Amino acid sequence: MSDYTVSRDDWSLHRKGYIDQERHQEKVKEAIKKNLGEVISDEGIILSDGKKTVKVPIKSLQEYHFRYDFNKQKHTGQGNGKSKVGDVLGREQASGPGKGSGAGEDPGEDYYEAEVSFQQLAEVLFHDLELPNLDPKKTPLLTNEGIEFNDVRKQGIMANIDKKRTIVEAMKRNARAGKDPLYKITPEDLRFKTWEIKQRYESNAVVIAMMDTSGSMGNFEKYIARTFFFWMVQFLRTKYTNVTLHFLAHHTEAKEVTENEFFTKGESGGTRCSSVYKLALDIIQENYNPVDYNIYPFHFTDGDNIASDNENCVKLVNELLNYCNIFGYGEILRTHYTSTLMTSFKRIQNEKFRGVTIRDKNEVYTALTTFFSKDKAKAVKF
Repeated sequence: MSDYTVSRDDWSLHRKGYIDQERHQEKVKEAIKKNLGEVISDEGIILSDGKKTVKVPIKSLQEYHFRYDFNKQKHTGQGNGKSKVGDVLGREQASGPGKGSGAGEDPGEDYYEAEVSFQQLAEVLFHDLELPNLDPKKTPLLTNEGIEFNDVRKQGIMANIDKKRTIVEAMKRNARAGKDPLYKITPEDLRFKTWEIKQRYESNAVVIAMMDTSGSMGNFEKYIARTFFFWMVQFLRTKYTNVTLHFLAHHTEAKEVTENEFFTKGESGGTRCSSVYKLALDIIQENYNPVDYNIYPFHFTDGDNIASDNENCVKLVNELLNYCNIFGYGEILRTHYTSTLMTSFKRIQNEKFRGVTIRDKNEVYTALTTFFSKDKAKAVKF
């Protein structure tokens, strides 16, 4: 291996492509954040099980350059001798894009569509989500992997070189030899960062997904419920290891189904929500002692429940709240009128009960942040 020397060149010129790439990625993330509500409810990505890419609009990323002024009469190119760096010499006067009546003559902002993979989308969406109220005192069997840079070695790949420690080693060696500290860098000065995967143990978690599959749940309602649960499952499996999931479907009767049946199977008949709450309660009492487990039931329905069953629902939900960290209730509405079931649930005075209403597919994101946000201020009830 040849010797290394310290160069005093302007390295920013060599990093131009990298800087542009980073700038592009920041723009992509910014565009994803602005369009999260619409992007995560894209039917294509849900039906393709996350394998499809989606497109988001991003403002054009043009480099700074001189542009010919076709309207020369507005301003000329020479200065008056009093200008300084940063002064604006002139601007085009535009009325703004997309405003006014009739066809406009003013230029608009350039946009293009960038394809975003499921991984990029999940990274932005899941960044601020977590299972709320995790009790660390419970049996720590839930693992969450993380990478920690915790050592420096003399051998490694150049991509992991620790520049600061390498230069320090070179300076010390050169100083001992009575030479300029930055005389040169030799292979023996090289230092490389190393890492290891750390298993962070968290408490056990059980998530119970409950969905209304009765006849009153139309295509829109089922699509919204499945979209929420799709992203919920992806979030849990991305950020946590060994989360136990139960999938319950109900009409007037409730039953436990497979994950595939939960997301594809249709049903019919009336609605008795108490049936699924009773089944969830039985599963918890038989298998999951709240002393050892963090428990999270989530239910999505259109709220079209048998009126005589509402009081029983309130009773069972209050029982569930004795076992659960939170209970999430989502109601999908096509009108501005709330259901009698929701009216009954509003009487529940327990901070662990969280409810959302969804009238538009973009509000699926609101449901996710209400149930899983790190920011407790976003976890509002209805």
